[in-house]
Amino acid sequence: MSRQWYFEDFHPGQEIDLGERGVTEEEIIAFARQFDPQPFHVDHEAAGASIYGGVIASGWHTCSMIMRMVVDGLLLSSSGMGSPGLDSVRWRQPVRGGDTLRVRYVTQQVKASATKPDRGVVWSKWVATNQHGEEVCTIEGMSMFGRRPQGGADA
Repeated sequence: MSRQWYFEDFHPGQEIDLGERGVTEEEIIAFARQFDPQPFHVDHEAAGASIYGGVIASGWHTCSMIMRMVVDGLLLSSSGMGSPGLDSVRWRQPVRGGDTLRVRYVTQQVKASATKPDRGVVWSKWVATNQHGEEVCTIEGMSMFGRRPQGGADA
């Protein structure tokens, strides 16, 4: 049985490894053609002549891949209640076909709701690195999680 994450399970400084995922150039181009068709995302010749020297993933594609890893690695096994928003997104290094992304969920702050006793807020930073250990993207924001039910056995 997989772990069920509740608000009480998060504490500042905690790091949760959400695994890794390979990235292909084909998926980079397919995403970009549909959502962000700038030349350095979809055209080999233009990308080669750009400051990037080749095709790179859209930052929004990188965020989408990270989100999927957060959902699969944590949120689907949690009492998550959604998010009121993000505070920052930073694209630190380009993501390219052949890269392998690894994501860590770093808990920064937790606060139980003063008006809704069934939930609390967790502020976190999601850190994505490539296979060389270089940070490629960071996302900071907050999420709401349900409190552990009284007498709950999940831990």
